[in-house]
Amino acid sequence: MSNLRKAAMGSRAWPFEEARRLLGRYETTPPEKGYILFETGYGPSGLPHIGTFGEVQRTTMVRRAFETISDIPTKLICFADDMDGLRKVPDNVPNRERMEEDLHLPLSRVRDPFGTHDSFGAHNNARLNAFLDSFGFEYEFASSTEYYTSGRFDRMLLTALERFDDLMEIMLPTLGAERRATYSPFLPVSPKSGRVLQVPTIERNVGKGTIVYEEPDGERIEVPVTGGNVKMQWKPDWALRWAALGVDYEMSGKDLIDSVRQASRICRTLGRRPPESLTYELFLDDQGHKISKSKGNGLSMEEWLAYASPESLGYFMYLKPKTAKRLHFDVIPKAVDEYHAQLRAYPEQDLERRLTNPVRHVHGAEVPESSMVIPFAMLLNLASVSHAESRDTLWGFIHRYSPDVSPETHPDLERAVEFAVRYFNDLVKPARTFRSANARERAALEDLRDRLRGWDGGAEPEELQSMVFAVGKAHGFEPLREWFMALYEVLLGASQGPRFGGFVALYGTGETADLIDGALSRPGSEANAGAPDRSPDQEFGL
Repeated sequence: MSNLRKAAMGSRAWPFEEARRLLGRYETTPPEKGYILFETGYGPSGLPHIGTFGEVQRTTMVRRAFETISDIPTKLICFADDMDGLRKVPDNVPNRERMEEDLHLPLSRVRDPFGTHDSFGAHNNARLNAFLDSFGFEYEFASSTEYYTSGRFDRMLLTALERFDDLMEIMLPTLGAERRATYSPFLPVSPKSGRVLQVPTIERNVGKGTIVYEEPDGERIEVPVTGGNVKMQWKPDWALRWAALGVDYEMSGKDLIDSVRQASRICRTLGRRPPESLTYELFLDDQGHKISKSKGNGLSMEEWLAYASPESLGYFMYLKPKTAKRLHFDVIPKAVDEYHAQLRAYPEQDLERRLTNPVRHVHGAEVPESSMVIPFAMLLNLASVSHAESRDTLWGFIHRYSPDVSPETHPDLERAVEFAVRYFNDLVKPARTFRSANARERAALEDLRDRLRGWDGGAEPEELQSMVFAVGKAHGFEPLREWFMALYEVLLGASQGPRFGGFVALYGTGETADLIDGALSRPGSEANAGAPDRSPDQEFGL
């Protein structure tokens, strides 16, 4: 056993823990199909959501971990349930009135409200594929419509028909009384209207492979369960995929715990072993509400990528999948800076620590070097105080601070500069608020300004940071966090910020002194100069 495999077998990183559990499925014999099959599911009834990407990213992390500890080949499919009937028109699409006319049609037949694809399902599938491709995922896209109509599910559909009563025994106790009265695991696709019908199965003929149901107009129709004439209700459908394809691993959100349990029972009833699974916590928006595809709250994939790299999003997805996390714009700068900090740490780490470093799971074995020499949070603050409308403004400061740094030599920084300008103008500038300094803060800021005016120590961040510390201590700030909060809130219009000495080194001592003068001369500052000292909590009325 190689040193890498030995270390991976003992690693406490969660993808390796999942991979070892998956390897346990085949301790005695390898899979008959010749590979380990990972699956992620996608419901294209709404626009692609960042949670979908998170599932593919995390599944890929487990897949890479498995490939580190085993020689069994692997495969990942991203399965879109585009044969599901459109049950509700999403809130965040155009032409909603026309979509109302297509209710209950398979998503692969619903007209595209955006007018760019053959169907709404195709439009959303294309958006998902484009994003996954841009990130470089290795996967095979799978369409429910194609799998049903091509006959790939036929054998297992006939098994489900044969074991119809067993499936009903599993599902009926999970349903309300009204739903139980009409429930069937088979949903016929009406040959008259093309709609997916939620109707009871009146008769079934196992020998012929057919069911009989009643159309809304009262006509009884017999259809085969094969060839795309029916689809399964979604929980039996999930189990059908597992059984027909031999899925070995699929993770899902906390809201699907009961569904996983029921689908696993159905999979066993169909004669196959259900996959290994991981239950992850759900993402929340900035108000603590669950992110919803139909509501469009929280962040979309496109929104994150407008302000940060896809690698930073991959890093965010790695972190504590079993812990609920808020996913909103304010988490982006922190994720970017933490991601690059991990990149910088990786080359000096031993093998064991590398295997627990998130970037190892974002990138696999080929971890790139970081050329991000200035934190993203600092770029945002620099954009704020310099009123940066373009990248050239920020690069002017960067070149003065570090003449050897350029867009060509530091591509990560070049991308971050562009992101910072966009992030500032779109998100920070419209919402930032400055507060006035109280008497003690004003005196300290004047002291800092005077020391900056007379500074001759060069642009050394640590020396400047020590000087800023010294000013805070001289004016009695205890803890010093109060002093730095005052700097951020009075000068930068933010509740937190970068190491202030580094900011001064980048922005310039004279420019920072001018910034202090400007803050102290804002309307209201003079009136507040004699106000009593207040703690940060008191300042905000807490």
